[in-house]
Amino acid sequence: MKLSAALAQLPYSLLVASLTLTAIAAPVESVGLDVLEPDNFESTIAQGVWFIEHFSPYCPHCRDFMPTWEQLVADTQKSADPGIHLAQVNCAINGDLCTKNGVTGYPQMNLYRNGVFQEMFSGARDYDRLTAFISTHAEPTTVAEPEPEPEPEPTSAPAALVVEDRYIAEHRESYRAAPARDLNPSGTVLELNENTFRDVVDDGMIFVKFFAPWCGHCKKLAPVWRELAVEMQHKLAIAEVNCDDHNALCHAEGVTGFPMLVYYGGKDGGKTEYTSGRKLEQLKAFAEKISGPPMREMNFEDLHARVEEHPVLYLLLHPPTSNWPINHLLDASHILFGSPPIYTSTSSRLYSHFGITPDASIILALKDGDDAAPAAVYQFTTQANADHEKESLTSWLLRNRLPLSLALSSDNFQDVMNAPHKPLVVLAAAAPSALQADIAPEMRELARQWRDARGSAAVVFAWMDAERWASWLKGMYGIKPDALPRVVIADHSGLVYWDTDHFGEKIQLSSSSLFSAINGALSRTIKPKHSENFVERMARYLNGRLMATEKYVSAHPWSTVCFVLLFVAVFAWALLRLFADSPEFREVARGKGDRLD
Repeated sequence: MKLSAALAQLPYSLLVASLTLTAIAAPVESVGLDVLEPDNFESTIAQGVWFIEHFSPYCPHCRDFMPTWEQLVADTQKSADPGIHLAQVNCAINGDLCTKNGVTGYPQMNLYRNGVFQEMFSGARDYDRLTAFISTHAEPTTVAEPEPEPEPEPTSAPAALVVEDRYIAEHRESYRAAPARDLNPSGTVLELNENTFRDVVDDGMIFVKFFAPWCGHCKKLAPVWRELAVEMQHKLAIAEVNCDDHNALCHAEGVTGFPMLVYYGGKDGGKTEYTSGRKLEQLKAFAEKISGPPMREMNFEDLHARVEEHPVLYLLLHPPTSNWPINHLLDASHILFGSPPIYTSTSSRLYSHFGITPDASIILALKDGDDAAPAAVYQFTTQANADHEKESLTSWLLRNRLPLSLALSSDNFQDVMNAPHKPLVVLAAAAPSALQADIAPEMRELARQWRDARGSAAVVFAWMDAERWASWLKGMYGIKPDALPRVVIADHSGLVYWDTDHFGEKIQLSSSSLFSAINGALSRTIKPKHSENFVERMARYLNGRLMATEKYVSAHPWSTVCFVLLFVAVFAWALLRLFADSPEFREVARGKGDRLD
């Protein structure tokens, strides 16, 4: 199963060959091929001679080299005792393993003997040279019986190859190259400006802090940010931009407050604002997620432990011969930046466990420790129309990235209340003594019932400490400490809420009352209340219009100038038309008005 996750990243033509080599039901003459991952790499190569190709499915050289590697594998495996094993490592999925193995470019082929690195293949990657290299290092365990006919003299390797291989053997240590891209090599914060910013963020894998020197929160975060750079040395670039010195850059990046933390995934990888807690442990947890592999393989035996470990995870089930969904999922999942994690599997036991037909390609959203019933399901339709698939899949991933139920705190407030898919939040406020004993279990059960009844990913069930959040609850929803527990349904994106059900009663923690209120809020058949008064709403509307105008002017300066000139011309023409019939105007126009000269 771990083999299938890595194979899914290969170019399509190599994928077909690789699947032919590895499928369990393949014909006898098919070629066997191993694709290794971090958890089986060392144990697999511990015995014998191994020739490992490190590749990326996005590398043009890797795609060009594919037919040669395919032929090399096929011819090597035809032998009953080739004396050498061929395997691959997908660096797009297992970048840390490739970095550990000193990979500096793709494709790179390393030779190992009994788990110890021997040398890196260098030179032209043609079939004859590779065959000669393999023959030189192979160590057969048996001696083949002689053929009836005398065998021809073996063709020796080209002289240039012999010289080159001898040089590499003598200078082996110098070929233990540095990583292809050493992120944050010094463990320090990188200072960016207008000249360096775009090139650096287009490379991706960088976490940027936009700050102002006079900002109190920025001063408090500064030592933590430096510690984060140390923790993420060689893993993730940590940078900062001084918005006092580079105001235009910060304005162009949409910085609206300080400090603002943004992760950049690269030129085609998008960016996301980090809005969670700013303690070192929380920042490090986020950084570790976004710097880790985009997908992991899951066995049936791992299911329960992984679901218990993560509040939300995505599990892609696909047949061994249909790996294109993984490529679609990789393209669409950049927006997640590692959270929730994504697992893949071809396990027939997992298909059976969830009652899914074996030929289906499907993604399950597993939440809240429930490994039996998915909270949401995404069904792939066809390999064609990848752009449309990416758009719909990205939307589905965003809608389902939150748990069904959770405790709302300052650490996850922004992730929940300002989530991109704008969910309705069922919010139960209660005294601390009642939260864990009564409110939390009831909310979890109601969330499960709602999932089973409607399966809507646009609703999140949350509970919060009414004492700690007393001022905010009173200001936003009119909840007072002497009227607990209270339940409201909040649409925080629109700053509106509902506190009554379809029967006109205060919302209760019961399925009949709560579900009728949710349905009324979703359909807008129950009138919402505003968290802001009229003056605040009007001020927010006008501010939004001003910001939209400013954004348009910045993006279209010449269009704005033309529009202003046109407006002035129309206004002047209108004035002329307005006063054209006035006798005084006609007298002035003819030069006969009262004049002092």
